[in-house]
Amino acid sequence: MHPITPDGRYFVIKGQLWRCTNPGLTEGVRQSLVSELMSARRAVKASKAEHDQDRLAAARSRVHATKVALGERGPVWWGDGQPDYNRQRVQNTPYADWHRLLPIPDDLTR
Repeated sequence: MHPITPDGRYFVIKGQLWRCTNPGLTEGVRQSLVSELMSARRAVKASKAEHDQDRLAAARSRVHATKVALGERGPVWWGDGQPDYNRQRVQNTPYADWHRLLPIPDDLTR
């Protein structure tokens, strides 16, 4: 399991912050969107194997749209005005001190 920031907004993989799914989504909506995301990712893989650039573009668009619906991309799902640090190195964000104190091996999160 990857560490999650104390505010629940991000998880950390190899020292990079990734936005968590919007916790305000109902379980049914979240599960439906996750199913769509997996389907879209399979479509990306298949279109790459077939070297079909048009299908690849469409599949990637589906992935992006689903990640926006999940709250992992696009507008932030929190309303307190705090900036978005998605895809940034944790060491360059206000979460740096928290991350340094984690008792996790370097090969997993740093």
